[in-house]
Amino acid sequence: MAKGTVNKVILIGRLGADPDIRYSANGTAIAKFNVATNDYDPSSETKERTEWHRVVAFGKLAEICGNYLGKGRQVFVEGNLRTQQWEDAQGVKRYTTEIVAREIQFLGGGADEANYQAQGRPDYGKSGGEASFSNRSSSEELPPPAGVQEEDIPF
Repeated sequence: MAKGTVNKVILIGRLGADPDIRYSANGTAIAKFNVATNDYDPSSETKERTEWHRVVAFGKLAEICGNYLGKGRQVFVEGNLRTQQWEDAQGVKRYTTEIVAREIQFLGGGADEANYQAQGRPDYGKSGGEASFSNRSSSEELPPPAGVQEEDIPF
């Protein structure tokens, strides 16, 4: 980790759709989903606007997302930003920025949480329908974004 830099994102929002779960060639689970947050803009007539954030989770955390998250579910996401670059079929460079989740907490509760328990899923010991999961490991490093070389990093 480079000293003197911070790359951290914390969101609380709702999923816009069920997570998309796929597996890499080596069998690692990858979950992708969008989280909506609302922002208050006093200068706007509508006063409130929705911002959509792309989130990706890997490994066990991705599998848990696939099993327990669904459209409309409120979540707390902590992670870091990662920008990917690629060329489309016409040769145009494209970019996307996503949040690589390191920790996800399921928030809310109510009827959907009761259904999870009724289906034999474990109770994670949190009140109010909350459960927390993490990919954190003291020695774990995230893979570098595709197409980024060590000499491209400005520090």
